[in-house]
Amino acid sequence: MPTLPWTVPNPPPPHGTAFVMASRFEVRTLKDVPRFFLRSLAAWKQVRSAPGAYGASLIAQPARRVFYTLSAWQDRDALYAYARTEPHRGIMTSLRSTMRASTFTFWEVDTTGLPITWDDARRRLTEQARTDAAGDA
Repeated sequence: MPTLPWTVPNPPPPHGTAFVMASRFEVRTLKDVPRFFLRSLAAWKQVRSAPGAYGASLIAQPARRVFYTLSAWQDRDALYAYARTEPHRGIMTSLRSTMRASTFTFWEVDTTGLPITWDDARRRLTEQARTDAAGDA
């Protein structure tokens, strides 16, 4: 299971809040895995210099066709600015057809709570997936 460990592009202030996003992506086929993984590395490179990024990590489970991201930001605007900037914007568009499922969850934490644990992020993603499924029913 390749993991890119928590990286801190911009140290957070000692007293403040961070806007956190966790995501889970599942691609349709094993043939989609290399493309998704390579594109995620480009987004990883971008986040390492993104304004307002306090930290990020990635877990890839290629055999399961699943990828997880976890990031903390100065605020919602910093996250959305990153998402709208190339190469991330183009990556999202180009990978849409390969996606089987995706889940996103967002919350705020005190900056002293960084880095976020993967256990916490996965628990929140599982809860969000349940909520999303209930809404679709």
